Amino acid sequence: MSVDGAQLTLTRRSPARWDVAVQTVLTGCADRNRAAIAHQVRQDLWRALSRVRGFSPIVEVTRSGADMHLRAGGRLDAPAPDLKARIAGVLNHPAARARWCARA
Repeated sequence: MSVDGAQLTLTRRSPARWDVAVQTVLTGCADRNRAAIAHQVRQDLWRALSRVRGFSPIVEVTRSGADMHLRAGGRLDAPAPDLKARIAGVLNHPAARARWCARA
C-alpha cells in the first residue's frame, strides 16, 4: 500500500502497472477510511476475477471533496476478453458500493 497525499494505492506487486482500469466515484464517502474501501474493492475484484490467469488487482482511492474516486483494474500477463466490462460490473454493483461505504 502506498499513500501520496489524498491518493492511496493498494497492490501486491510493485510498481503498480495499469494494463486495464475502470474508474468510478463513490459519492458522499469522503469521510470513510480509504484503506478499508481499497481492501474491500480489491477483495471483490479478486473474487470476481480469480480465474483470469496472470491478473493482479490494483485499487486506487482518491479523496476529492465529499467523494471518493476509485480506479480499479490491474496488471495482466495475458490477454483476457471482456475484462474491462467485468471490472465495471464489480464497481457498479449497487449492493457492493453501499457495503464499501458502510463498512469503511
